[in-house]
Amino acid sequence: MHSDIIKKGPDRAPHRSLLRATGVIKSEEDFGKPFIAVCNSYVDIIPGHAHLQEFGRVVKEAIREAGGVPFEFNTIGVDDGIVMGHEGMKYSLASRELIADCVETMVRAHCFDGLICIPNCDKIIPGMLMGAARANLPTIFVSGGPMVAGTDSQGKKIDLISVFEGVGALASGKIDEARLLELEQRACPACGSCAGMFTANSMNCLCEALGIALPGNGTILATAPERKELLRAAARQLMVLVEKDIKFRDIVNAASISNAMAVDVAMGGSTNTVLHVLALAHEADVNYSIRRFNQIANRTPHLVKVSPAWDGARQWHMQDVHAAGGIPAIMKELTTKKGLLDTACLTVTAKTLGEDLASAENRNPECIRPLKNPHSKRGGLCVLFGNLARQGAVIKVGAVEQVQMTFKGPARVFDGEEAALAAAKANQIQAGDVVVVRAEGPRGGPGMREMLQLTSYLKGTPLSEKLALITDGRFSGGTRGLCIGHVSPESAEGGAIGLLRDVDVIAIDLPARKLVVELSDEELAARKKDWKAPARKYTRGWLSRYSKLVLNAAKGAVLKD
Repeated sequence: MHSDIIKKGPDRAPHRSLLRATGVIKSEEDFGKPFIAVCNSYVDIIPGHAHLQEFGRVVKEAIREAGGVPFEFNTIGVDDGIVMGHEGMKYSLASRELIADCVETMVRAHCFDGLICIPNCDKIIPGMLMGAARANLPTIFVSGGPMVAGTDSQGKKIDLISVFEGVGALASGKIDEARLLELEQRACPACGSCAGMFTANSMNCLCEALGIALPGNGTILATAPERKELLRAAARQLMVLVEKDIKFRDIVNAASISNAMAVDVAMGGSTNTVLHVLALAHEADVNYSIRRFNQIANRTPHLVKVSPAWDGARQWHMQDVHAAGGIPAIMKELTTKKGLLDTACLTVTAKTLGEDLASAENRNPECIRPLKNPHSKRGGLCVLFGNLARQGAVIKVGAVEQVQMTFKGPARVFDGEEAALAAAKANQIQAGDVVVVRAEGPRGGPGMREMLQLTSYLKGTPLSEKLALITDGRFSGGTRGLCIGHVSPESAEGGAIGLLRDVDVIAIDLPARKLVVELSDEELAARKKDWKAPARKYTRGWLSRYSKLVLNAAKGAVLKD
């Protein structure tokens, strides 16, 4: 066992003495058992993580029962909803790199034999995935589970996005303060990751598609009894992986990443998944270009519309997807057409994906549409290219209304989210505008802030389907409408978005995957000559170091090696 490095032989007597002092070692026999790292992300201030302390206890008990010795450690976490709309959001994406470094450090420094990760929200999941890819041990992921959707006084399902959009609706007079208070009090009724197909749930579902988590990981509710049984099953299965020496990179490779992206575009996942999958591929030493996302989306139909997307007059949530059969049901639908999934991929069940899906069943073809009746023939995410995004820009096309598939209008250029939000609140944005928010990229922000406060405010006003928004920053998985993020190169590195001026005409063509500004190459080159790199906003601390090292969104916003 790898852990023999710290526990075998007379030279390791001091190490064993320290291990005894932890209280984890219960008997001399424990030194002959696999040492298992339990990487938890329990944090009181994040509702998706507030229950994970108890989940850690369940996992540790199951590991010990299965013949391992569990050692738990924690990571940090940032709640994207709570840090939304202020400086704190600059730390969200940057926290992913800290989490990856911490997982790598803890696991490799202490010579563990296996790793079980308990994430749930936003950057914590990809951060753990990246750290696990570096450590490359037998590994399994088991999340904290999604939150049940809220219900208002009329029996209508609501979620966190209902509250964000309610702020804009109040400002425009569409609702009153009593209704906003009702939304606030009822939208998030329990622990768990927010109830729609936002970033957290998208990533937890993709862990299943990658093969690094057991079926149900992404969709079993946080408060359901089945979630604790999934924890126990994951702990038991990790011990099987340790025995068989099936490591992280035996499962996560180019083929399984393509499987995950096929599921992603079929279920209309968050735009942030593109960023995180690129980062995971980098850490797993897989050459994976952003252009491959369109290749997969072009051949994979969009089968599921979950909040924030609307399916006609209704809105599905994660509990509905689970009742319909969950991620296995989506994957089973994809296997009905050759070439959409590689069913020979190994998973943490120690079987192939095809074997895992043998008993999967779509129990609600209205929620999870069959392949012959998709929402669209192409997937719910796409990457746009053009002279405004030569390295790509990302949109959740499955959450865009048909009337917005093409758009052309004058640019309204803002440096930073605050300036754009202030203009929106002052009614200075007009129908037909293309709102450009720059200086929010990974380097320029720094931290590539999500802009759910801005997008949801605009969505709550009468302008909701009459304008477009473009940024080198990010959008929440809860964003819907014609919102294009991840524009690369970003403005801080001299990308075209940093050269725009008010009234420049921008043309968007989603079917053609195009994002262009109607300027000649000569005009853009002339403007580039006058461009100067902006001064760094932070000169000390983590964000200062981050802004020096981070690459752009087309490269996954990873740090330079």
